[in-house]
Amino acid sequence: MKEPNNQNEKLSFIAEARREQMIEAAIQTLDDIGYVNASLAQIAKRAGISTALISYHFTDKNDLMNHLLQKLVEKSTAYIMERVNQESSSTDKLKAFILASLAYQGTHPARYTALIEIVFNARTPDNIPYYKINENDDDEDLIMLELVQLLHEGQKQGEFDHFQVDVMANMIQGAIGEYMLNFAITKKVDLETYSNELVKLIHRAVKK
Repeated sequence: MKEPNNQNEKLSFIAEARREQMIEAAIQTLDDIGYVNASLAQIAKRAGISTALISYHFTDKNDLMNHLLQKLVEKSTAYIMERVNQESSSTDKLKAFILASLAYQGTHPARYTALIEIVFNARTPDNIPYYKINENDDDEDLIMLELVQLLHEGQKQGEFDHFQVDVMANMIQGAIGEYMLNFAITKKVDLETYSNELVKLIHRAVKK
């Protein structure tokens, strides 16, 4: 890592490190007590700093949560796509997509919980719940777009059978997201078994 070579760079480096500290504390807070009970005071307590310092970097709770949501989406997407892009065939890419998506939940449970808490409880400046954004916008989230593109490419290359791609993508994402949200299944089936079984089921559904 390049060392800061002047006072301005040093101050910028410190400010960024402080913001990261607040982001991590926000994740811990959401994991501990949920979005509704999370406050700047609770986040500051976990970060070991003053509420005023958070207010210096973020306008309010919504501003902090918006930044956090962006970070969480970027990190999870990067984690998944790094593994997908290591594969060459569409079949292997789809397998990597499913395994990486579930692995991210298992290895970063607090981050996944924080993401879900924000999506289902936070609202945009226009007072629209985040989970309803796609209902009012033609754009989908990046990871869903990547999955749809992957499925289209598999059909184009002749690896996948003919099916309605949007339906299949929605089913895959639903099955992935269901594991961490459904405590009944997590009590009965471990993550590795669930991942392997889902890969086999989806493979049967898409193969030509």
